[in-house]
Amino acid sequence: MLMTLIQKEMMHHILSARFVALLLMCVLLIPLNLHINYHHYLKRQTDYQEQETLKDEDALEDENGRESAGPKHSFSFSAKASTDPNFEVSKLILKPTPLSVFATGLESALPSYLGMTRNGITRGEASLSTAPIAFLLGHLDFVFVVSTVFSLLALLFTFDAVAGEREAGTLRITLSNSLPRDIFLWSKLIGGYLVFILPFLISVIIGLLVLVLQGFPLSESDIFLRLLCLIFVSLLYIAVFFAVGAVISIYFDSAKTALIVAFTVWVFAVLILPRVGFLAAQIVAPTSTAESVYREKTARRSELRDALAAKRGKMMGEVFSEMMRESNVTPGSKTGAIAVFDSAHMDRVNEEMAPLEEAARLKYRDLAAQLDRRYQRERKHQDTIGINFSRITPTASFIFLATDATQTGQAKKNTYFQTGTRYYETLDAEIFSKMSEDPGAHSHREEIPPPMPPPLAELTLGETLQHAALDLLLLCFFAIVLTTVAFLKFFRMDI
Repeated sequence: MLMTLIQKEMMHHILSARFVALLLMCVLLIPLNLHINYHHYLKRQTDYQEQETLKDEDALEDENGRESAGPKHSFSFSAKASTDPNFEVSKLILKPTPLSVFATGLESALPSYLGMTRNGITRGEASLSTAPIAFLLGHLDFVFVVSTVFSLLALLFTFDAVAGEREAGTLRITLSNSLPRDIFLWSKLIGGYLVFILPFLISVIIGLLVLVLQGFPLSESDIFLRLLCLIFVSLLYIAVFFAVGAVISIYFDSAKTALIVAFTVWVFAVLILPRVGFLAAQIVAPTSTAESVYREKTARRSELRDALAAKRGKMMGEVFSEMMRESNVTPGSKTGAIAVFDSAHMDRVNEEMAPLEEAARLKYRDLAAQLDRRYQRERKHQDTIGINFSRITPTASFIFLATDATQTGQAKKNTYFQTGTRYYETLDAEIFSKMSEDPGAHSHREEIPPPMPPPLAELTLGETLQHAALDLLLLCFFAIVLTTVAFLKFFRMDI
């Protein structure tokens, strides 16, 4: 009986105009969307390769300059970093992921590179800052289409599943026979869902074929498995909104009223509430900006350098006066003063300044670490509040889970900045800590090229699912609870 009713429900939807409209929308929207996003990915990949090439050329020029000019006269990266604390010794460049074709996520908002300077980590421009005018019209990707368009279409498919039959009087006739209510409702949900996901899956397959013909590496095991995970999560998310539509259809007698309520619920669940959560987090837990932290560290370093410069000037003045007294040179005799102020006296000043320089370096290191820790704590606290607030809707959970599966979400952001922090700590231990904070000091150490940036480690699919387990459980929870509510209300409904 259930299979017969499911087939009847499927034929009812397939022969309707809404199925034809859904099929045309899916076949046109998803493949075209994937095609355009793949070209955007290729452009980002080209920009990344050009940045890597420029970085290698700069390193080669610096190495050739040291070999040709010699260690005493070359103006290498160490000399530049010693005189200019804001000079970028090296860069950790963000490599675009192929799965950004399906979900842009945070990748377009992340800085294109992390620059390593003595004052800390600078950030390159995000791709959104150089986006074309076309981005004013919005940027579509697979995750956006599923979260926004297909959630609305799912409600439009189900808002009259029960209300329409009740309004037409066919529900009373159908249930007057020996037909259990649960069988009737299951046939409505399963039949409508199968008809709905059929055009969706067809359009996804066509889109994948378009990508493969253009060179997309679908055959790689990790990419293929992540895409299967993305498709599964998308189907689960659509099922949640099918359950929402069923609940609305059962609670209201009129199909027109159910349609208005369904659209209102969609606006709040998809467009408003996920964003309100992060706005509330900014009010509840405000934070300083990364630029303000960088400026504060720059100001503290400048204060320490000025203090060391003043101390060196005072010490050199004392040594200068002492030499003049010992040499019986009058204050106006510059030639005699220069003659006696030799490298031995300069070494003496440097020796006396050495412990002060070390103390200033340690003080700045502790201060910079304290500022970074404070900033990271503030941002993490604010992000946690915003994420938890936004999870009151299934849309936020779907987006978090889908972007993590495609390596463009929170996990990618955390890994990127953590790798940059570790790289900076390596440079600080091997290079920055060996530079003097005193601008008047002269270092004769042999120039050491900076170590290569570490590779950006990516989470495995298992680690990704473990990281996003709460969002997956929430989607399952929404689907089960809403379906249960629909059945309970339908059982108690007076026909």
